[in-house]
Amino acid sequence: MTPTTTETMLDGTPAIELRAGALTATVVPGVGMVVASLRDGDDELLGQRGGLAAYRERGSSFGVPLLYPWANRLSGLAYTVGDTQVVLDAATTPLRLDAAGLPIHGLLTASPHWELAHATADAGGAEVMATLDFGAHPELLAGFPFPHAIALTHRLDAGGLQTTLTVMPTGDVGVPIAFGFHPYLAPGGDRSAWLIDLPVESHALLDDRGLPTGQEEPAPAGPRLLGDAVYDDLYPVLEAEPEFAVETAQRRLEVSFGPSFSCGQVYAPADADFICFEPMTAPTDALSTGTGLRIIAPGASFAASFRLDVLGI
Repeated sequence: MTPTTTETMLDGTPAIELRAGALTATVVPGVGMVVASLRDGDDELLGQRGGLAAYRERGSSFGVPLLYPWANRLSGLAYTVGDTQVVLDAATTPLRLDAAGLPIHGLLTASPHWELAHATADAGGAEVMATLDFGAHPELLAGFPFPHAIALTHRLDAGGLQTTLTVMPTGDVGVPIAFGFHPYLAPGGDRSAWLIDLPVESHALLDDRGLPTGQEEPAPAGPRLLGDAVYDDLYPVLEAEPEFAVETAQRRLEVSFGPSFSCGQVYAPADADFICFEPMTAPTDALSTGTGLRIIAPGASFAASFRLDVLGI
């Protein structure tokens, strides 16, 4: 089947449907540029939780959302990068707080500010790209005062979905890099029988708020049954060319982190029908601690890609 892009509607919202081979992806530019669905034939492969409505109305994530400009949580309502001190205020910026009152998953949850750049298809696949200019939105700059633009591309081919985010400074200050993605994988079948593969080398010790303590321990890599295990774990050191995977009797889903993603979070709550392998460009709370934080200079750019492959067994 020739790859195609089609304008469609999802829950009353304009969306772009990408098709390549047996795979179909649905992307919603006007609600956070989220990948709302990835289907293999009739089988949905992404955790839906509350769906698009819950994501748009209360920030309950699903599918493949972007976590920007920070992934996971910060340790408080203020952070300092270089000479720039930032105080976060939910009255002036689109802030989300976790149960402990900590800022979580950045400022672009379900953001309506994305501008569709193109939706195209060729012999190799179908893609959609959208851009967002932080400098054009004072409420975003209030929480992350580093002028820049970003471009997000989702490209589907017959084997899977590749996602790329590019960061481009537009002012005279550098831009800190601490973003990530949160793909909810729903391979189907009995959760306890899922075989998972974690290409990790170290495990961060976290406090009771989910923040790194600064201590790490060796982490066993390789395949294992998920069983009744529960994960909400940060892995600050990964194997070279890391490829996370979950496998059932029907298929294997692989998430390959590109070199710009230095660490990852694994999230698999009890009794959930999904598991998340989250590519991150810096550890949790990097904007506060500076650990693993990169600064992109004016005139430069930064790109990070990861790929979700769908493989038959």
